[in-house]
Formats: sequence, C-alpha cells, structure tokens
Amino acid sequence: MPDIAEIERDPRWLPHTVDMPGRRMQFVRITREVFSQPPFLADFKPAGAEGAAWLSFDQVKAMQPHTGPLHFIFHSAFCRSTLLVRALETEGVSAGLAEPGIIARLAEAGEGAASLVKPVCDLLSRPWGQGEAVFVKPTNHANMLIPALLEARPDARAVLMTNGLAPFLRSVSKRGLMGRRWGRQLYLEMMGYAGIDLGMDAREQFSMTDLQAATVGWFLSQRLFASLLQGSHGERLRVLDGDRFDLDRADTLEAVYDLAGLDVEPVTIEAVVDGPRFRSHAKLGGDFTKGEGDGGENAASPIVEEEIVQMHQWIGAVAQQAGLKVPLAQTLF
Repeated sequence: MPDIAEIERDPRWLPHTVDMPGRRMQFVRITREVFSQPPFLADFKPAGAEGAAWLSFDQVKAMQPHTGPLHFIFHSAFCRSTLLVRALETEGVSAGLAEPGIIARLAEAGEGAASLVKPVCDLLSRPWGQGEAVFVKPTNHANMLIPALLEARPDARAVLMTNGLAPFLRSVSKRGLMGRRWGRQLYLEMMGYAGIDLGMDAREQFSMTDLQAATVGWFLSQRLFASLLQGSHGERLRVLDGDRFDLDRADTLEAVYDLAGLDVEPVTIEAVVDGPRFRSHAKLGGDFTKGEGDGGENAASPIVEEEIVQMHQWIGAVAQQAGLKVPLAQTLF
C-alpha cells in the first residue's frame, strides 16, 4: 500500500467510494488516458490490489493536498454533458473527470458525509499538469449536493447543462424498459428533495405513465437549477443548452473556459472540435452516428411522439402555475 503522503500528493490516486460504517474512503490509482474514454469513472475497477487503497476519514480530513482550480458541469441528464466534459479533457489546459463515483457516494450518504465534501473537492482539484484546471461532471443523481460543492469551493464556477423536454423523453424512451424505470426513479428522487405539490393524490401519482413521471423529474431539475441561479451562488453559474452546444461546439468551449477564467488559444479549441472526441460516442465509445448522442434526436415511434406532445402541453401548464419558463434560457453565451 502506498503511504498517505503519496496518495495526498498524486492526483492519479482518485477518491472513489466510501464505507460509511467503517468510516473509511477508498482511493483508486488511475491514469489520465482513461479520462477521454468510457465508462464513467464511477465504474472504474483497478487492475489489482496495488491499484486501490483505503484510508480512514480522519486521515482524509487531515490531508493538505496542493489544490488547483476546480469547476463543475452539473446537468439534468441526456443533454450531452458527457461529451462536454470529455472535450474539456485537454492536456496543457484542463482535465475532465466524467462522473467520479465519490460524489455520488457522498450524496447518498447525506449529512453523515457532509464533513468530507471539502476534502474530496480539494483532492479532485489537484492539477494533472502545470497550470491546468479540473472540470468535474458529477452524475445528475448527486444534484442535491450542488450547494455543498459550491460552498466547499468558493472559487469554483459551474455550468448548469440541460435541454428541451422532447429530446430528453426520446432518450428515456429509446432505452426501453430500463430507461422508463430510470424515469420513474428520477421522479421519486427529485420529489424527495426538490418536490412540488402537483395537486395529485397518491393514487393519481401511481397512475402516471412512465414518460409522465420522467417529465416531472425533468421539470423539477429545471426548477432546481432556477432556484440555484437565484441563490447566493447564482453569479457563479451559467446555463447551457445541450442542443446549442452541438451546433456551436467551439463557441461553447470558449465560453466555458472564459467562465473558468482560462485563456485558451482558438487553435487549441479548434483542434479539440476537429479531433476524435466529437467522432466517437461519449458514453459507449465507437463511431458516433449523428442523432445517437446524449440528446437522442432520432424520432421515437408515432405513439411516443404523441405522448411527448401531450407531456409538453401538460408540463407547460404546470410550469406556468409555478411561474417558471422551461427549459431554462441559455446564459453561457
């Protein structure tokens, strides 16, 4: 096992998960080459025992790593956020971390892990190269942790990435049974910490269709982001539409770097846009076919398309009653 000083110093030792009953945190040793490739960092498995180490919470809290600039890509799911963070993985400029498992684990642990948020943020911010910043894209299932992450790092800036309801629901639908189950889980999750009174009793809520439940989850994500924009950290946040990103890739990267206070040469950005990141599937790898990205632009069946239209009308009425215009307007550029 490496000594604590090595784990503290080397960004390749990434905080990965926690054992709450045992009050310890696991670190895994990871190379930079995996950042631009699937799967998510949460799914990373070290090759052998020497690639993992456990430290107590007290040891983690006592660390004083050399920190660097840290910024976030928060998202509402299926909006090309994975593609964005992989595009931000550019040696000499910034490192892009796609869904490190540790943030999801801290969110699941709740208040019991509150004291670990800042130490983890500091560890994630360790520069991978001279003068580089780190961009972290957590899973959307950890969005309840956004205020704590921003509080832990007052220097951090964040993109709130989303898209319209139709591409979101098409992405849910095309994933079949598991996608529809995911939509219901999102509904339950969002209602648990960012809920709204829909004027429906328990029986009516149980009778919702899968896409109707997913629609509520999407709307509550919009509502959460709107509340963050109006809160104490609002000046540090910008909204990005995932479909606009796909149309204006270079402008998006330039705007994200500007938000983070990084001066990046246009030729560097153009090299990324013209490079392999935008020619392979951000989540699955392999060749990318237009229409098969996070946005799920391929048309669904006529029946699904009809329900999507109905959901758009229904949630539009709900949003109007809540005084919210959805989806949120882009403010990044």
